[in-house]
Amino acid sequence: MEKEFDPYLRIDDVAVDRSDVEMLRAIDDRGSLSGAAEALERSYPRLQQRVVELEAAIGALVERTRGGADGGGSSLTATARDLLARFDRLVAAYEGVARVDETVLEGAVVDRDGELATVETGVGEILAVVPAEAVTASVTIRSDAVSLHAPDDVPRAEGTSVRNRFPGTVSWLEAGDAVARVGVDLEAADGTDGDGTELVALVTRRSVEALGLEPGRSIVASVKATAARGVAKEKRNPDENSG
Repeated sequence: MEKEFDPYLRIDDVAVDRSDVEMLRAIDDRGSLSGAAEALERSYPRLQQRVVELEAAIGALVERTRGGADGGGSSLTATARDLLARFDRLVAAYEGVARVDETVLEGAVVDRDGELATVETGVGEILAVVPAEAVTASVTIRSDAVSLHAPDDVPRAEGTSVRNRFPGTVSWLEAGDAVARVGVDLEAADGTDGDGTELVALVTRRSVEALGLEPGRSIVASVKATAARGVAKEKRNPDENSG
């Protein structure tokens, strides 16, 4: 699969491929464009030009600091890290098509903002796309829509479109050649160990290594509101809205 599958993200007129992802990760690992160029054995001018091309389409990806006691360097922006996460999910989705798990959370609809509803579940509130007539809903989350984060590195609400966050503990891990299925026992809404609700995530092997995923590891799972889809378990009586 690794040899035959050539994933890319199309953003405006730019295609972000494995080579671009390797470049950004090398910049992150080495702390500079020159260090990344050396590690990847690419020319510095060409690497720098590619960063400029990507930033013209996507926005700032590399934050540069000049001089100082440490001699300056480069680090990735939140936009770049979101781009890498999107690429990882793309790879996971394609390489994990044979096994995509679904987690179902149920509860009452307690608030609504247009198509999005807040559903009160045993593991806390979840924002999801839910039919307007729903009073209670079953919300389904696909494993390839789940991102995992270290508890001290959860994206801030104002810096990402991810809206739902669930703390928990890794309960099991099933690793393949390129991706892994990860079971997460979610905490209950009151912060206790929970009621056995398990969320399954599909992540890349790189994420497993970077996060140090193993049974017992504390983790935070996040899901975009638009990736959580609900169906009505109980519908509102039409007469309730009549005058």
